[in-house]
Formats: sequence, structure tokens, C-alpha cells
Amino acid sequence: MNLSIDIDNHTNYNLSVVVVHDVIVTGSRLVAIKGDGVIERRSGIALWRQIADRIRLGLNAGLAGPDGRLPPEIALAERYGVNRHTVRAAISALVQEGVLRAEQGRGTFVERRRRLAYPIGVRTRFSAGLAGQARDRRGHLIEHAEEPASEEVAKALGLGVGASVIRLETLAEADGRPVSRARSWFDGVRFRGIEQHFAETGSITASLLALGVEDYFRHSTIVSARHADSEDLKDLALSPGAIVLVTVALNVDAEGVPLQYSETRFAADRVELHVGSGDQP
Repeated sequence: MNLSIDIDNHTNYNLSVVVVHDVIVTGSRLVAIKGDGVIERRSGIALWRQIADRIRLGLNAGLAGPDGRLPPEIALAERYGVNRHTVRAAISALVQEGVLRAEQGRGTFVERRRRLAYPIGVRTRFSAGLAGQARDRRGHLIEHAEEPASEEVAKALGLGVGASVIRLETLAEADGRPVSRARSWFDGVRFRGIEQHFAETGSITASLLALGVEDYFRHSTIVSARHADSEDLKDLALSPGAIVLVTVALNVDAEGVPLQYSETRFAADRVELHVGSGDQP
């Protein structure tokens, strides 16, 4: 599934959703075509991963019973046209990820943790956005570097290609659960030392304030959905096949000067993005 949402103009958001396809892959040979989508062999994607994706989608379509219990493995195997070992591997991955839970002697159940609602608006702030949903909200610095700006980063920040930028790799947690990882770039001259401030505060807002930026605004956001990569799996504690929501965003200061260009990856089973024009304090 590919989901694209383009959000531009920090005062009025225009939201458009385009679903390109709802099958896992297109490959060389179909195994099964049922109401739950296409399962394929020889596609380069492991069958258990495809089944995990189908179960994920099925959970939103009433696959589990009223008590949250999944059908037995044998029923799922018949439903998806695969063997029980494949279903078991898919369920194991979803249990590890926190989507399902296994109860000895009772079966497998949906883990009914409420997704965090993360608002994207004129002022998009991690801590303020999750206030009232998580008691402990903090950011961690994974790594940082000063590097020459790529063409993409330079264009976003209004700098020359090769200009000095500071890259921060950060991880955000809510009540001890990793919910997002981000890669952000800042003008290396204007924001020299921002990595030290972030390491101390765990907050982009506090770090910018320490460097003289009292307020800033979301100028644009592009949202997409894709499978988690190896870094997502490690940093967000996800299992292969997990889906992440990816935002590419530009923040500007009160004068409209670009100050932060970032790509943030959210665990889709833990966070839902709420797009609106309302202010975030």
C-alpha cells in the first residue's frame, strides 16, 4: 500500500490521499487471490511477511472476534492459502511488534493499545502534541554530524549546495515506547552547537530557543507510508514487514526563513497523524 498526502502552506492545509495499490507486491506467480488481497511466491518478499501485512489489514476490517481473538492458525492458513508454519511466523512477528499478544491455552489476541494521535499543524511540537496522551515524552540524540548540504537539503534550507549543515539523528519516546525516529538538518553556521543543546534537553524547540529562535512554524509537510527499513526495525523495535508513516517537513522562523528540514518515521501501529490548521501551543 502506498499512501501519499501532500500538505502545504502553513495557514491552510490542502489534504489529498492517493492509494496507488493495496496489494503487497506484483510478482511472477500468484499463490492465492481472496478477499484479503494477493499473496505471491517468487516475489522477493517472504510469505510470512506478506501474511503479516494481510493480518494487519484484516485487523482493521474485523478479522478478530468481538473479544479481540484471532481465528485459529489453521483457519488463517486456509484463508490465505499458505501453511500453518507461515502463519505462525507472521503471528510471532506481530506479537514481537506489540500488535498481537499470545495467551497460553486461549489463543492470540489483538493488543488493544490506543494509538497516539500526533497533530500536524501550524505549530507542530512533539511534546505538546502528545500532552495528555503520554506522561513521559522525551527525545534522544542517536548521532550527529556536520556535513556539506546535498542538493535536496540546500534547496529546502535556502543554502548553497555544499554549505555547512548540521544533521541530527534523533529518537522520540512516549512512556518508554519508541514512536518515531528523525533525521533533521540545520544551517551549520546559524545553529552551531544545536546537537549539544538537544543532547541536554531532548527537545528541538528548547534547542532552537537556546539559539535565539523564540517561535517557529510548519511551512510544509509531505506524508507517505512504506515498509520499515533496517534502521526503523532496530530503533523503533519493529519486526520485518512493519509499516512506518514518513513525514518530510520544513519549519521556518517568524520571518519565514527556513531553519529545519527533516524526515521523521513513525511506527504506524503506535501513532496516527492528525492533519489540521489548528495551532499547537
